[in-house]
Amino acid sequence: MSMLKKQRLCILGATGSIGVSTLDVVARHPDRYEIFALTAHSQIEKLAEQCSRFFPQIAVVGSAEAADVLSLLLRERKLSQVQVLHGAEALCQVASANECDSVMAAIVGAAGLPPSLAAARAGKKVLLANKEALVMSGALFMDAIRSSGASILPIDSEHNAIFQCLPAAYDGQPQSHGIRRILLTASGGPFLHREISTLSAVTPEEAIAHPNWVMGRKISIDSATMMNKGLEVIEAHWLFAMPPEHIEVLIHPQSVIHSMVSYNDGSVLAQLGNPDMRTPIAYGLAYPERIDSGVAPLDLIKVAKLNFEEPDFKRFPCLSLAYQALNAGQSAPTILNASNEVAVQAFLDGEIGFRMIDQIIARTLDAFSSSPVDSLEAILAADAEARSIARSVIAS
Repeated sequence: MSMLKKQRLCILGATGSIGVSTLDVVARHPDRYEIFALTAHSQIEKLAEQCSRFFPQIAVVGSAEAADVLSLLLRERKLSQVQVLHGAEALCQVASANECDSVMAAIVGAAGLPPSLAAARAGKKVLLANKEALVMSGALFMDAIRSSGASILPIDSEHNAIFQCLPAAYDGQPQSHGIRRILLTASGGPFLHREISTLSAVTPEEAIAHPNWVMGRKISIDSATMMNKGLEVIEAHWLFAMPPEHIEVLIHPQSVIHSMVSYNDGSVLAQLGNPDMRTPIAYGLAYPERIDSGVAPLDLIKVAKLNFEEPDFKRFPCLSLAYQALNAGQSAPTILNASNEVAVQAFLDGEIGFRMIDQIIARTLDAFSSSPVDSLEAILAADAEARSIARSVIAS
């Protein structure tokens, strides 16, 4: 093991749940990995603590003010050798740097697209935990992966499970490998069996209380509305070249089966494990090897039962909206994602009720004329316009 060349990592979004879990796995294998760069938007104290433990060459934060604070904290810790940068351009710089081998793309939302795309264009090993990158720029992103020779390893537990269940020689041609469909599992979130008529009274605190996973606030709301699963449907379409009609969502409250692949011969392959993101992170980091992730073995006797049901689109209209956007194509998924981010933030801020989230997304999609998005500039322009429309809908 000592003869292995260490993999140099850039972690985009180091202070979030995926970033923290990634560093936990890295700490278990100091002979395999070293940290080139860590980034965070505003959790400066937490980033300084991570720098104290992992000694990156570069740390990136969101603003000049945050950079000043971080620089002071690092000097106090006698870590002045860590270079501090700030801003969106710096994120792209560290994600594409020659000194970096692999990039954990874990910045939540549209903000993660430019640095993730920069990593893809630079030919990096992209560990993709930022599903919005593919939702917004699917064709552009996958073209960048192919043309640069980069590799992409999905970190979302569902897509990582699908990746593990596909043939080793899978080349993006489902039919030639006898693949019938992809089954994306979903927990159903905290309101799976709550009376639909009471959902308008849901509070942010109730919505972020996920029954199985520990996640950030935004993704927890997306799980409660099942927009998170809708975005994953779009991501699966691009990752695995699967037509929308062959991607199905299945409610599985235990979150033990992380997803499945159904084949023409009647076989269904599934990946199972405890609901802990360190499992897919470790698989992505070490692929094709398997290393210790720190996750306890799955005890099927303790689990006892595995339940499944179809999603109710009346309960989860955001899932239906995601399928509609995927089938519409062009800029529709970008509009979907942007309006969802605005609506979720408005809900968290107490400006709108829970059941207004899907209505704002639907009205934004109706008000926006979908257009081709064949460049990063076009994608970001559609994103900005959709956000403006969504904010106007909220204000009205």
